[in-house]
Parts: sequence; C-alpha cells; structure tokens
Amino acid sequence: MIPTARPASSDAAGRVAFRPNWTARAGWTLLALYAVYAATQLGFSPERFAGGLAHGQQFLARMFPPNFSRWELIQSGILESLQIAVIATVIGIAVALPIGFLAARNLMPPWVTWPTRILIALCRSFHPIIVAILFVKAIGFGALAGVMALIVASVGFIAKLFAEAIEEISLKQVEAVRATGAGFLSTLIMGVQPQVLPRFIGFATYQLDSNLRNSTMVGIVGGGGIGATLFTAYQRFDFDVVLAILIVIVALIMVAEIVSGWARKVFQ
Repeated sequence: MIPTARPASSDAAGRVAFRPNWTARAGWTLLALYAVYAATQLGFSPERFAGGLAHGQQFLARMFPPNFSRWELIQSGILESLQIAVIATVIGIAVALPIGFLAARNLMPPWVTWPTRILIALCRSFHPIIVAILFVKAIGFGALAGVMALIVASVGFIAKLFAEAIEEISLKQVEAVRATGAGFLSTLIMGVQPQVLPRFIGFATYQLDSNLRNSTMVGIVGGGGIGATLFTAYQRFDFDVVLAILIVIVALIMVAEIVSGWARKVFQ
C-alpha cells in the first residue's frame, strides 16, 4: 500500500519560512536617510564633484613624469621611516605582551583585567597623528616623537588582539600544565604561548605594515621620516617629486608585505 502524503496543517501553511526583520530594515532605512541628510549638510553636490575631477586631472598631469633627482633626500627619509616603524613595533610588542596577558579574563581576576583594558582603550582612543602632535609638542620635532606615537598605537592594537586570542584558547592544556605543579610563568610559556603564537605572529607582522604606513603620516606633523619630505615637496609645488616619494613608499609597503607573508609561513 502506497502511503499518501498528509495534508499540511493550517499552522504549517500559514508559517513563513523567513520572517522579515522589520527592526533591521528600519535601522538600515534610518541609516540611509541620515547619510543623505549628512551629505546635504556637508555641501556635497554633483557640480562640486565634477569640478573636483577637473582639478584632480590637472593635479595628476603635473605629477608626471616622477622626478627622482632628489634621491638622496628621499632615501634618507625612507630609511628614517623604516627605522621608526621597526623600533616602534619592537618596543610596542615588548610592552603589549604583558599587558595582553593581564587583560585576558580567563587567566586574570577582574580587578586586574578591568584597569588593564581601560589602559588599552586609552591607547586605542586616538589616531596616531593626534598622539604624534602631542608628542611633538612635548618633546619637539624629530623621529623620537614619531616613535613614541607609534608605540602607543602598537600597544593598543596588539594588546587588545592578544588578550582576545588568549581568551579563545582551550583551557585543557593550561590545566594539564598546572597539574604537573608548574608555576604561573611556566603555565604561560607551556600552556598558553603555543596556542596563541601563530596568531600573534600575524598580529605583529600586520602592525609592522601599519607602522610603516603611519610613519609617513606622523612625519607630516613633525614626527620625522619621509612624511616631512613629502609635505615639504607638496608645499613647494614639486608634484613630480611628490609622485616619486609616493612610488618609493608603495614599493616599501609591497616589500614589507612580502616579508610579512614569508614570516607568517615560517612561524605558522
């Protein structure tokens, strides 16, 4: 006897497979309306955009061909930016490691994690350019101000991600190490560090890339590096030199990307 299919009940027939989320739709609609309103308040218009394209075309025409006649000046600026980025990354990692451990809520009590997380939030609250302006005002122009600004940015970024990575580890390995009678430091080295090392290498290499880019920006406000050379060339309307500097910066970032990719493969 062939079984016959049962007729769908009235409840199943009236049930909707995917119910519309009216709250989310209303939120997206309000966001889109506010974006349109904000654009009108900021003076955006098609005429202004078209005029900007015309000026941009003239600006780009004055940048070609790139002028590398000041190569020694460009080379010294790039070298200083590289030194700023490397020093800030190394010191930032050294400072961020213990802070990240102290901020991990699965290893530390709340009276330790909350003040540490407030410190991390303070480091992440301001853009490196703002921090660089403060350090330039405090200690003067030069590479030291840029290094200090990028150290603050490195600590905020690496410590936060490192703490979150620790909170996602398996505690079984940590408990196994503790069961052997190991102390707190040995537990961190044998139970925690092997689980977070691959992700930490990724964080460190990304921060080095970020510091290379940010070293250019902090130099514009007086923090040393190629940014000061770039800003000077722009003020003198040497746009062909500006293009040459930008090409060198892009080349440096590409080389750093290749090196960071190689480092991730080696340590992971």
